Amino acid sequence: MKPEKAAVKIVVCPACKGKSVYAPSNIYRPFCSQRCKNMDLGAWASESFRMPVDAPPDDAVYGDPRLQ
Repeated sequence: MKPEKAAVKIVVCPACKGKSVYAPSNIYRPFCSQRCKNMDLGAWASESFRMPVDAPPDDAVYGDPRLQ
């Protein structure tokens, strides 16, 4: 009895939205290529993936106004 070969999982590349093989054979997973992996690293390094925050204007008093 031979073990069944696992089905290859295809995912969407987070950088280019193309198809990417999600398996140990793809050393760039979940990305499809080194280029896409480097693009993502560059965006992370330049802080393009920042979370939006509701920051008060520069002239506003910080803290809870009820405590001032």
